[in-house]
Amino acid sequence: MASQTLQKVDHSALKTNQLMIISLSVLAFILDQPALAAFVALVMGIGSALKVPGFILVYKNLLKPRGWMKPDVLDDNPEPHRFSQILGFVFLIAGSVALFLGASVLGWGLVWLVVALAALNAFGGFCVGCAVYYWLNRLNLPGFTKQPPAGTLPGMKPRLGASR
Repeated sequence: MASQTLQKVDHSALKTNQLMIISLSVLAFILDQPALAAFVALVMGIGSALKVPGFILVYKNLLKPRGWMKPDVLDDNPEPHRFSQILGFVFLIAGSVALFLGASVLGWGLVWLVVALAALNAFGGFCVGCAVYYWLNRLNLPGFTKQPPAGTLPGMKPRLGASR
């Protein structure tokens, strides 16, 4: 494996993003509010465009200053996490469109898919979007240039050699 430069990635910001996506999407389902699912998609899309977790402001302005969430800064590649957020955005947009068009089973199914994948990442430490990114890297697709950090499996949160 070729040497690569890793960046500092705050996994607490990523986890906040995942927890907000889960919470608001489940609330959208419970309240039957497609607009709330579309809002979550919009925040994810804006975050993707800005190359930050969509709900970064919640982490930086509310959770972190009050000590409710401590930074968890690791040497990692931010690109797979951004790719994962873009995938979530695409699925939530598709789900929202389906909901607004009256295809509720398809729409809520796509919303719940995003919830399940975000929960797998937040609670299980496995990022499916990151794994897909690394698989696309192995296929030498243009734009997928990063490899998993040394000592980690594709999609798993890095720990070996992590800096605190």
